[in-house]
Amino acid sequence: MHVVIMGCGRVGSSLAKALERLDHQVAVIDKDAQAFRRLGPDFHGQHVVGNGFDRQVLVEAGIERAGAFAAVSSGDNSNIISARVARETFGVDAVVARIYDEKRAAVYERLGIPTVATVPWSTDRFLRMLLPEGASTAWRDPSGTVAVLPLDLHEDWIGRSVRDLQSATGCRVAFIMRFGTGVLPDSKTLLQADDVVYVAALSGTVTDVAAAAAQAPEES
Repeated sequence: MHVVIMGCGRVGSSLAKALERLDHQVAVIDKDAQAFRRLGPDFHGQHVVGNGFDRQVLVEAGIERAGAFAAVSSGDNSNIISARVARETFGVDAVVARIYDEKRAAVYERLGIPTVATVPWSTDRFLRMLLPEGASTAWRDPSGTVAVLPLDLHEDWIGRSVRDLQSATGCRVAFIMRFGTGVLPDSKTLLQADDVVYVAALSGTVTDVAAAAAQAPEES
């Protein structure tokens, strides 16, 4: 696949080299020709000097035959504009933009432009390393507001309903991994031994949700 990357900083150069190792054709755009030095002498892809939202520059980089486009420059505006041009003008299906402002990231996600919100993503990585295993998150939305996490359930939850668990923890059960298969439960679904229960919760409540799930349910 031909991939176009806008931005040859540390992320862009690392992504370009990784894609080339996977035998993809890569073109890298940056307005600073000196930035291409990060790619090293073993990189055989295309170097294009210019702004990644300039249509002629994108055409020179092979956007018309590209299967994917990544905007990873240091500017939020440049990234989102170039991502929209790649998607809306040239019809590239796989488009992603790095965004530092998580509020903007949420807006662009709603517009159909997948984003990597740097601050929430980094925060989540730190949380995974700092918090106990039971409170680590599997996913966070781009704004960092909603977290999906697996719960470490007290053994007395076996045989209780999803409704009971949601009521006790204040979360919403997203899905259950049961015998290696994903299950979409309803409120009446009973929890079984060895279930891995994934729930959605507001980020500020993750620790409380995990703590409630680790306790035995109260008898109703």
